[in-house]
Amino acid sequence: MPTELPAGFEISTDRARLDVALVHEFLRTSYWAEGRQRTVVERSIEHSLCFGVYHGGRQVAFARVVSDRAVFAYLMDVFVVPEFRGRGISKALMRAVLDHPELQNLRLFLLRTSDAHGLYEQFGFRPVANPESLMAIQNPDSDKYSR
Repeated sequence: MPTELPAGFEISTDRARLDVALVHEFLRTSYWAEGRQRTVVERSIEHSLCFGVYHGGRQVAFARVVSDRAVFAYLMDVFVVPEFRGRGISKALMRAVLDHPELQNLRLFLLRTSDAHGLYEQFGFRPVANPESLMAIQNPDSDKYSR
């Protein structure tokens, strides 16, 4: 399974490099974050470990992780700009996330997906054992409001 970025691409966790407008535009039209307001995206970036993939200075992919960096992490908002898909970028991005020094030896690393099970399974993600033990407070409209 290739996890190397193609030549000319780089991954960075420098939040200052993120193209927030790109991230917001992609997320607000995605099935999982439809309608998410820019202020919500900005706050989520501020409080997450973010990964950007860049080509020629242009951001072409994104992922963020919310974590205590000791026991738990949650991977979210992963995307590759459509015109850059099929080049192994998502695999390299996942490898960078999982290899990050602050995300090692965690007890639980979660994610939620409706359409990318095949990608995440390549990196060891599996359906949750005993899903009945998980609980949540869900507010599907929270992305639409800024606070």
